[in-house]
Amino acid sequence: MGTDDKPSQRSLDDIWASKDSIFSRKELLDIDHIPDEDRIIGRDEEIEDVASSIHPAVSGKPPRNTLIYGKTGTGKSLVAKHVTQSAQQYAQKNDTKMGRVYIDCTQSTTETRVVVNLARALNNPEATDISIPVTGLSTDVYYHRLWNILDELYDVVVIILDEIDKLQNHEILMQLSRAGEAGKVKNCKVGIIAISNKISFKDNLDERILSSLQDREFIFPPYDANQLRSIMRNRADAFREGVLTEDVIPLSAAFAAQEHGDARKALDILRNAGELAKDEGAEQVRDDHVRDAREKADIDRFSQMLEGQPTQIKATVYALSMLTDKHKDDDEFSTRQIYDVYKQLTGILDMDTLSHRRMTDRLSEQVFLDILGRTDRVGRGRGQGVTHYYYLMEDSDVVQKVILQDSRFSELHDYDL
Repeated sequence: MGTDDKPSQRSLDDIWASKDSIFSRKELLDIDHIPDEDRIIGRDEEIEDVASSIHPAVSGKPPRNTLIYGKTGTGKSLVAKHVTQSAQQYAQKNDTKMGRVYIDCTQSTTETRVVVNLARALNNPEATDISIPVTGLSTDVYYHRLWNILDELYDVVVIILDEIDKLQNHEILMQLSRAGEAGKVKNCKVGIIAISNKISFKDNLDERILSSLQDREFIFPPYDANQLRSIMRNRADAFREGVLTEDVIPLSAAFAAQEHGDARKALDILRNAGELAKDEGAEQVRDDHVRDAREKADIDRFSQMLEGQPTQIKATVYALSMLTDKHKDDDEFSTRQIYDVYKQLTGILDMDTLSHRRMTDRLSEQVFLDILGRTDRVGRGRGQGVTHYYYLMEDSDVVQKVILQDSRFSELHDYDL
């Protein structure tokens, strides 16, 4: 080992031995963390509603199917996870073999993928001698293996399907809700908790699915600023004592309250503010860290939404962001306006240019994913049809910063309409 290696090794040893000067229990700010019930603020009624809906499960009886609606960050997933976790613990005391599983339908968008993930999450291969390969089997075979797993291992299973509206089809709702009635499972009872940001979700369901669900519905209201402050104060021990200045939590709550009471965003801002303070070596988290963290939270969230989207999608969204920047008095634009800018961008980027119809299809896909919004205007006069107008769901500067992170769009850094 040469002498040049020693300073580097000592430096790494110092890093490993050092203590985090900002955070003490950072996991309390993770969105997937299920806190103790006394940390769940403003959702007592909702917890009771969901618990009453699945209550029969703790004694091995069929739980009610449940639909939960509410905007992003209103505690839907948190309450569903907390209640099912508590129910499973209580069921165990009753010698009831209860399973619970959470599926994020933004990641598992097809019926087959959901069935595969359910089977893999609920399976114990040593006990069932059933294998669930990630790919390679038909959907019917995956279902068959799932039913066998349920019957062999469980008296009752509660399945949380989060962001259910992101599924390409909803056949799985009928398969799961009718599994017992159709004789596919004989020993296990199956209950569904479906979660959606869209209160109109059921409007698009087939009558057969609606009939088989026979669900209860609950709507989660947004948090107000006071509740958001309480949520963050209840998790302030994520930070070391004395690290948070007095303005940090009220300012984080105020920013999140502007976003329809989004507790998820509030915690994102708080965590990002702490990380920014830590990165710059600050002794405290200040209000300027919160302001910078707000933008970072927006960028992180939009990056996640665009993750994996093809170049053509990003080009259409970028075109809309440029129109939004140029026309400050308007935020909705027709497909023709967007297409004209999109053609300019594909020329600069040396990309294939989609037809107007295919680009419109791509825009519609982004509405489905909540990346864009759309309004329809009926034209006046004889023979006038409906024109689609699209608008951004995020600030144009955030949209552009995220897309420009993709090296394929580097030539657009200085481009203006």
